[in-house]
This record gives sequence, C-alpha cells and structure tokens, in this order.
Amino acid sequence: MSRRSARKNAFFLLFQMDFNEAAEFEQVQEIFFAEKEAPVEEDDKAFILSEVEGTRAHLEEIDAILAESAKGWDLSRMNKVDLAILRLAVYEMKFGDTPVGVAINEAVELAKKFSSDEAPAFINGVLGKAAQA
Repeated sequence: MSRRSARKNAFFLLFQMDFNEAAEFEQVQEIFFAEKEAPVEEDDKAFILSEVEGTRAHLEEIDAILAESAKGWDLSRMNKVDLAILRLAVYEMKFGDTPVGVAINEAVELAKKFSSDEAPAFINGVLGKAAQA
C-alpha cells in the first residue's frame, strides 16, 4: 500500500472516530481493519495507527492551531470531513516527520476526493496559515 493510500485510511479512521467515544477507539479500529476487502499489511497498519494515535494524542494542540489558523470558523461547526483532513495534516506537519508541502498537498488531494468543491482551497488556506504558526 502506498503512503497516500495509508494516509487515506488514516483519514477514514479519524473521520469515524469523530462519531464515537474515545473509549470505543479499540473496537472501532478492529472493525475498521476487519471490514477491509484486502488484508492490511502490518507495516501499513502500523503507519495508519501511528497517524491516528498521534493525531488523537495531540488533538488539543492541533485544534488550537486550527482555531487560530481558521479565523472566523468554529471547529464544532466545521464540516467533519474537512476537520478530519485538517487534523491529520496538522499532526503530520507539526508532530510527524512529513514535510510541510507534502502534508498540505496530501490534504488538498483528500479534500478534492472526499469533500466539497470549495474544500481544497479552504484546506490549503488554513494549512498555509497553520504551517506558519
């Protein structure tokens, strides 16, 4: 599985987590991987889980960065797809080892595929500001 595909799966799992209690994370993760059509290799699974767990571990800091970068937007009213994409990208930029340009590009590509027509520009703008924070 490519890093892009693994990142897409991390986004899917993060998106699902937004609708479940934190205590249910292990169960949601088990169901997520069990429902995959093809088995996920261990190194890909480790990458996906490290992205998701890292994002969850830094969620307060990530949300603070997003709140500052998305002036005029209340995170609780933000589109859940966009929020999951933004959280993952900010985690990768600020706490992971993904280069800023790659994290932004991957987030924009996810937005093109899974969100509204306006989302790629919105996500690019917010992440551009977040990269400077």
